[in-house]
Amino acid sequence: MIRGLKIALSAAAFAAFALGGAQAQQRTIAIGTGGTGGVYYPLGGGLANVLSKNLPNTQATAEVTGGSVDNLKLINSGQSEIGFSMADAALDALNGVEKFKGNKVPLRTLMVLYPNIMHVVSIEGTGVNTMADLKGKRVSTGSPGSATEVMAFRVIEAAGLDKDKDMKRERLGVAESVNALKDRKIDAFFWVGGLPTAAVTDLGATPGVKIKLIDHADIVGKMNAKYNNLYAAATIKAGTYPGQVSDGKMTAVWNILVTGNKMSDQEAYNIVKLIVDKKADLVAVHKEARNFTVENQIKGNSPVPWHPGAVKFFKERGAKM
Repeated sequence: MIRGLKIALSAAAFAAFALGGAQAQQRTIAIGTGGTGGVYYPLGGGLANVLSKNLPNTQATAEVTGGSVDNLKLINSGQSEIGFSMADAALDALNGVEKFKGNKVPLRTLMVLYPNIMHVVSIEGTGVNTMADLKGKRVSTGSPGSATEVMAFRVIEAAGLDKDKDMKRERLGVAESVNALKDRKIDAFFWVGGLPTAAVTDLGATPGVKIKLIDHADIVGKMNAKYNNLYAAATIKAGTYPGQVSDGKMTAVWNILVTGNKMSDQEAYNIVKLIVDKKADLVAVHKEARNFTVENQIKGNSPVPWHPGAVKFFKERGAKM
């Protein structure tokens, strides 16, 4: 009887040990996204779902953040494994300049995602029709910790304006900016994101409001002369947003998915393979995922060194890297 009890206890102990070992092997992946009114957040949620369903013993979560700058800092501190970022903010982090002064972040590119287009948004009745009209106005340049703020400052500078002297500046996320513009608490806002951005769609659909996109594609040359040719001219076609009657001539920069330098080659390979193989699931979340193509995986589209695991996968799929 005593021997039988010992065997039973040993079996129970082994089962507990095995269960503990299985739990210890559970991998958690935090994905830095952005605010709930943008594109990073829904895409990050879709990516978390794909990874959790298809990577063994893995639980991925999409974290609400201030955007690119926050995501890069979270990767540096080890609080996130993956982050969405604009290429310009990622290059600053890699080099330890601007908002990362003295703190270089050892980043690696997992994938080039889609172009982020800088929206300069106003509505009828504010007197804002051109970039020059922002002088003396109340303007939101994006939330703290966002790449919107990084790029907005560069657009303002290239347009010949002073971000501190020429406008009363607010630091609001896109959803907060839309609400402030509706309430006439600001006259215009900057937002860099994919098309369409839900919060901007909400603005255009608001009764009694007529949306205006302020053209600024003519300053791309000035921006590139100072900032490593990261930017391009882009068009927001008429009808992209409710009440938008003409094309908007904007600036754009690539979005990239990044990690630190500690992710294994095999894990990076598995993640990008799932993104490509499960692309339809991500398109169902937001149509910008249609840009998640092998053809866009070109070295020049990201200024951040590529992760070897990602390079291996994309070369297998025919990317010219």
